[in-house]
Amino acid sequence: MQAVVQSLLLFILAGLCEIGGGYLFWLWLREGKSIWLAVIGVVVLGLYGIVPTLQPVNFGRAYAAYGGIFIALAILWGWLVDQVVPDKFDLLGGGIALLGVLVIMYAPRS
Repeated sequence: MQAVVQSLLLFILAGLCEIGGGYLFWLWLREGKSIWLAVIGVVVLGLYGIVPTLQPVNFGRAYAAYGGIFIALAILWGWLVDQVVPDKFDLLGGGIALLGVLVIMYAPRS
């Protein structure tokens, strides 16, 4: 169980790095904020490239499962940061994606 929790925390950290780094770059490019936000965003995106390598599975499986985490985190980010309340279809889609993560990463294999 500890390995599952650690793996999920790594996925969340990777998601926050990808979404956060992209958001900082977005603020610079789309909203005219300081170039320093873009520089920090690039660094954070670089960290995103490192974090998934800490997963205990192969590249394809880690990135396939990460996709589901990214979907759920992007919906949550939109809600908390951009104040866009998810509708029932956002929540259903995010839930389905998270179910996919559980199957891909943690289903027993023979």
